[in-house]
Amino acid sequence: MTNGEQSGMDRVFWRALPLFAAGIFTLNLINMFTAIQDKPEVPWLYPAVSQATSAITAVASIWIAALAYRIAPIDGRPRWRVLVVHALGLLAFSAFHVVGFYFLRMATFDLLGMPYAYDLVGRFVYELRKDAFGYAIGVAAFWGLTRLYGQPAEASEPPATFDIRDGAKVTRVAVADILAVSSAGNYVEFVLADGRKPLMRSSLAAIEVELASRGFVRTHRSWLVNLARVTELRPEKSGDYSVALGPVEAPLSRRFPAALARLRAG
Repeated sequence: MTNGEQSGMDRVFWRALPLFAAGIFTLNLINMFTAIQDKPEVPWLYPAVSQATSAITAVASIWIAALAYRIAPIDGRPRWRVLVVHALGLLAFSAFHVVGFYFLRMATFDLLGMPYAYDLVGRFVYELRKDAFGYAIGVAAFWGLTRLYGQPAEASEPPATFDIRDGAKVTRVAVADILAVSSAGNYVEFVLADGRKPLMRSSLAAIEVELASRGFVRTHRSWLVNLARVTELRPEKSGDYSVALGPVEAPLSRRFPAALARLRAG
């Protein structure tokens, strides 16, 4: 993961955290009032402490969902890896949540001098089912906010250039503006999109080495063409071809079948 991607995920986490906390505390507040209404005989401190500790540890557990999402975004590939990572993330999230609120409740009720009993092992599966909903909400929030804020801005790269040297003179041109290069004795001639044809003392083979990785292909013993600027490919009676690059035409010899294959492939 690049620094840009990591900083993007950090922004998403800190934007999602207050939203997740607000949702969790609202849900637990509703649960508290529901428990008080359903069991008025139970002192109100029990549901109040229970729901508060659950909310606190749920919010404190959200970093696990964030870490799982960073490792395996839900729209990532392969799908099995995404499922495995988030299954483990849910188990870790629920374990952190349940164990956390258990010890918080024990400490709080002990300070209040109130008895408290909780079957930690027996209730884990029940809590896991509830935590699955909260975990899914958290991961969905990370996914949505990543679409809005988490994508690093792509740096605009300057166009690739090539230096045409003629003695002490250097003419820097965009590679995309070079239509073709042809051999001219001890020189090579660059055919540019604007009509200029600067010369450079070099062999065509040396220029081919420099430009091959930039989309240029040898079509003739005396010609290189820019594949991206080819506009037409015409067969000749001799079995050779003529390659049109806008207003310029370059020959394609039948002795260069690899070049023909690349041109036909587009």
